[in-house]
Amino acid sequence: MSEVDQTPLLNPTEVLSVKENQEREGADRVQEEEKDLVEEEDEEDEEALPHSEFLDIFEEGLARIVQDPLLCDLPIQVTLEEVNSQVALEYGQAMTVRVCKADGEVMPIVVVQSATVLDLKRAVRRFMELKQQREGGVEHISWRYVWRTYHLAFDGEKLDDDKMKLKDYGIRNRDEVTFMKKLRKKYANKDQPFNPWERGGRGEAAIQILI
Repeated sequence: MSEVDQTPLLNPTEVLSVKENQEREGADRVQEEEKDLVEEEDEEDEEALPHSEFLDIFEEGLARIVQDPLLCDLPIQVTLEEVNSQVALEYGQAMTVRVCKADGEVMPIVVVQSATVLDLKRAVRRFMELKQQREGGVEHISWRYVWRTYHLAFDGEKLDDDKMKLKDYGIRNRDEVTFMKKLRKKYANKDQPFNPWERGGRGEAAIQILI
Protein backbone atom coordinates (compact mmCIF):
# COMPACT_ATOMS: atom_id res chain seq x y z
CA MET A 1 0.00 0.00 0.00
CA SER A 2 1.38 3.44 -0.94
CA GLU A 3 2.09 5.94 1.73
CA VAL A 4 -0.23 8.94 1.94
CA ASP A 5 1.42 12.41 1.64
CA GLN A 6 1.55 13.72 5.18
CA THR A 7 2.52 17.36 4.25
CA PRO A 8 0.29 19.62 6.35
CA LEU A 9 -2.02 21.97 4.51
CA LEU A 10 -1.88 25.73 5.23
CA ASN A 11 -5.10 27.44 6.12
CA PRO A 12 -6.08 30.65 4.17
CA THR A 13 -4.86 32.91 6.95
CA GLU A 14 -1.38 31.37 6.84
CA VAL A 15 -1.26 31.58 3.03
CA LEU A 16 -2.08 35.32 3.16
CA SER A 17 0.59 35.89 5.78
CA VAL A 18 3.27 34.18 3.64
CA LYS A 19 2.25 36.24 0.61
CA GLU A 20 2.50 39.51 2.58
CA ASN A 21 5.97 38.55 3.83
CA GLN A 22 7.13 37.86 0.27
CA GLU A 23 5.79 41.22 -0.93
CA ARG A 24 7.57 43.04 1.92
CA GLU A 25 10.83 41.27 1.11
CA GLY A 26 10.46 42.21 -2.59
CA ALA A 27 9.81 45.85 -1.71
CA ASP A 28 12.87 45.90 0.55
CA ARG A 29 15.03 44.51 -2.25
CA VAL A 30 13.79 47.22 -4.66
CA GLN A 31 14.57 49.94 -2.11
CA GLU A 32 18.07 48.55 -1.60
CA GLU A 33 18.70 48.47 -5.37
CA GLU A 34 17.48 52.06 -5.74
CA LYS A 35 19.72 53.14 -2.88
CA ASP A 36 22.75 51.44 -4.48
CA LEU A 37 21.97 53.12 -7.81
CA VAL A 38 21.79 56.57 -6.21
CA GLU A 39 25.11 55.97 -4.43
CA GLU A 40 26.75 54.94 -7.73
CA GLU A 41 25.46 58.10 -9.44
CA ASP A 42 26.79 60.23 -6.59
CA GLU A 43 30.20 58.58 -6.95
CA GLU A 44 30.17 59.27 -10.71
CA ASP A 45 29.30 62.93 -10.07
CA GLU A 46 32.20 63.22 -7.65
CA GLU A 47 34.53 61.77 -10.29
CA ALA A 48 33.25 64.11 -13.06
CA LEU A 49 35.91 66.40 -14.50
CA PRO A 50 35.76 70.16 -14.00
CA HIS A 51 34.59 72.03 -17.09
CA SER A 52 38.02 73.56 -17.75
CA GLU A 53 39.74 70.15 -17.65
CA PHE A 54 37.11 68.68 -19.95
CA LEU A 55 37.73 71.48 -22.47
CA ASP A 56 41.48 70.88 -22.30
CA ILE A 57 41.00 67.17 -23.03
CA PHE A 58 38.57 67.99 -25.85
CA GLU A 59 41.03 70.44 -27.45
CA GLU A 60 43.88 67.94 -27.14
CA GLY A 61 41.72 65.34 -28.87
CA LEU A 62 40.90 67.73 -31.70
CA ALA A 63 44.58 68.60 -32.05
CA ARG A 64 45.38 64.92 -32.54
CA ILE A 65 42.57 64.55 -35.05
CA VAL A 66 43.83 67.38 -37.26
CA GLN A 67 47.17 65.59 -37.64
CA ASP A 68 45.33 63.36 -40.10
CA PRO A 69 46.38 64.25 -43.69
CA LEU A 70 42.75 64.97 -44.52
CA LEU A 71 42.57 67.67 -41.83
CA CYS A 72 46.14 68.96 -41.76
CA ASP A 73 45.20 72.32 -43.33
CA LEU A 74 42.98 73.23 -40.39
CA PRO A 75 44.25 75.61 -37.67
CA ILE A 76 45.57 74.30 -34.36
CA GLN A 77 42.66 75.86 -32.45
CA VAL A 78 40.21 74.04 -34.67
CA THR A 79 36.52 73.80 -33.86
CA LEU A 80 34.38 70.70 -34.22
CA GLU A 81 32.36 72.67 -36.78
CA GLU A 82 35.47 73.06 -38.94
CA VAL A 83 36.32 69.37 -38.66
CA ASN A 84 32.80 68.41 -39.73
CA SER A 85 33.00 70.81 -42.67
CA GLN A 86 36.28 69.32 -43.84
CA VAL A 87 34.89 65.79 -43.64
CA ALA A 88 31.78 66.92 -45.55
CA LEU A 89 34.07 68.30 -48.27
CA GLU A 90 35.88 64.98 -48.55
CA TYR A 91 32.61 63.12 -49.04
CA GLY A 92 31.21 65.64 -51.52
CA GLN A 93 28.52 66.89 -49.17
CA ALA A 94 29.92 70.42 -49.10
CA MET A 95 31.85 72.81 -51.34
CA THR A 96 34.32 75.65 -50.91
CA VAL A 97 33.31 79.10 -52.16
CA ARG A 98 36.31 81.40 -52.51
CA VAL A 99 35.17 84.83 -51.29
CA CYS A 100 37.68 87.42 -52.57
CA LYS A 101 38.51 90.66 -50.83
CA ALA A 102 39.81 93.72 -52.66
CA ASP A 103 43.30 93.34 -51.16
CA GLY A 104 43.69 89.93 -52.82
CA GLU A 105 43.02 87.81 -49.76
CA VAL A 106 40.71 84.88 -50.40
CA MET A 107 38.42 83.51 -47.71
CA PRO A 108 37.74 79.78 -48.27
CA ILE A 109 34.15 79.47 -47.11
CA VAL A 110 32.71 75.97 -46.73
CA VAL A 111 28.97 75.51 -47.26
CA VAL A 112 26.76 72.53 -47.99
CA GLN A 113 25.97 71.72 -51.60
CA SER A 114 22.40 72.99 -51.23
CA ALA A 115 23.40 76.28 -49.57
CA THR A 116 21.56 79.50 -50.30
CA VAL A 117 22.98 83.02 -50.60
CA LEU A 118 21.93 83.61 -46.99
CA ASP A 119 23.82 80.48 -45.89
CA LEU A 120 26.94 81.83 -47.60
CA LYS A 121 26.58 85.20 -45.85
CA ARG A 122 26.26 83.47 -42.49
CA ALA A 123 29.30 81.32 -43.24
CA VAL A 124 31.33 84.44 -44.15
CA ARG A 125 30.33 85.97 -40.82
CA ARG A 126 31.32 82.81 -38.92
CA PHE A 127 34.66 82.67 -40.77
CA MET A 128 35.44 86.26 -39.78
CA GLU A 129 34.41 85.70 -36.16
CA LEU A 130 36.79 82.74 -35.84
CA LYS A 131 39.56 84.69 -37.55
CA GLN A 132 39.15 87.60 -35.13
CA GLN A 133 39.20 85.26 -32.14
CA ARG A 134 42.50 83.78 -33.31
CA GLU A 135 44.21 86.91 -34.62
CA GLY A 136 42.55 89.74 -32.71
CA GLY A 137 41.42 92.99 -34.32
CA VAL A 138 38.04 94.69 -34.57
CA GLU A 139 35.79 93.20 -31.90
CA HIS A 140 32.47 94.03 -33.49
CA ILE A 141 31.36 94.09 -37.10
CA SER A 142 28.01 95.54 -38.08
CA TRP A 143 26.97 92.83 -40.50
CA ARG A 144 23.64 94.50 -41.06
CA TYR A 145 25.55 97.48 -42.40
CA VAL A 146 27.85 95.29 -44.51
CA TRP A 147 25.01 93.53 -46.31
CA ARG A 148 23.03 96.74 -46.65
CA THR A 149 26.02 98.33 -48.37
CA TYR A 150 27.44 95.46 -50.43
CA HIS A 151 26.25 92.59 -52.59
CA LEU A 152 28.09 89.35 -53.11
CA ALA A 153 28.64 88.85 -56.83
CA PHE A 154 29.55 85.92 -59.07
CA ASP A 155 30.74 86.30 -62.62
CA GLY A 156 29.41 89.87 -62.70
CA GLU A 157 25.97 88.91 -61.40
CA LYS A 158 24.74 90.19 -58.04
CA LEU A 159 23.59 87.53 -55.59
CA ASP A 160 20.63 89.61 -54.50
CA ASP A 161 18.16 86.85 -53.62
CA ASP A 162 18.99 85.46 -50.17
CA LYS A 163 16.68 82.47 -50.64
CA MET A 164 18.15 81.40 -53.96
CA LYS A 165 20.56 78.45 -53.95
CA LEU A 166 24.15 79.10 -54.95
CA LYS A 167 24.06 76.31 -57.52
CA ASP A 168 21.14 78.10 -59.22
CA TYR A 169 23.51 81.02 -59.79
CA GLY A 170 25.92 78.55 -61.35
CA ILE A 171 28.31 78.52 -58.37
CA ARG A 172 30.27 75.30 -57.97
CA ASN A 173 33.13 74.07 -55.80
CA ARG A 174 36.09 76.51 -55.62
CA ASP A 175 34.32 79.22 -57.65
CA GLU A 176 35.15 82.81 -56.70
CA VAL A 177 32.67 85.32 -55.31
CA THR A 178 33.44 89.02 -54.81
CA PHE A 179 31.96 92.02 -53.02
CA MET A 180 30.13 94.62 -55.08
CA LYS A 181 28.93 97.89 -53.62
CA LYS A 182 25.24 98.63 -53.80
CA LEU A 183 24.43 101.89 -55.56
CA ARG A 184 21.96 104.59 -54.80
CA LYS A 185 19.18 104.99 -57.32
CA LYS A 186 20.82 107.88 -59.16
CA TYR A 187 23.82 105.60 -59.85
CA ALA A 188 21.74 102.52 -60.58
CA ASN A 189 23.28 102.10 -64.06
CA LYS A 190 26.85 102.03 -62.78
CA ASP A 191 28.01 99.09 -60.72
CA GLN A 192 30.97 100.00 -58.56
CA PRO A 193 33.47 97.46 -57.27
CA PHE A 194 34.32 97.05 -53.61
CA ASN A 195 36.22 100.25 -52.60
CA PRO A 196 38.88 99.45 -49.98
CA TRP A 197 39.69 103.13 -49.34
CA GLU A 198 36.22 104.33 -48.45
CA ARG A 199 36.15 106.31 -45.23
CA GLY A 200 33.44 107.70 -42.97
CA GLY A 201 29.85 106.74 -42.35
CA ARG A 202 28.39 104.03 -40.17
CA GLY A 203 30.03 100.63 -40.27
CA GLU A 204 33.45 101.89 -41.45
CA ALA A 205 35.21 99.42 -39.17
CA ALA A 206 33.06 96.64 -40.56
CA ILE A 207 34.09 97.54 -44.10
CA GLN A 208 37.78 97.86 -43.27
CA ILE A 209 37.93 94.41 -41.69
CA LEU A 210 36.74 92.91 -44.97
CA ILE A 211 39.43 94.52 -47.13
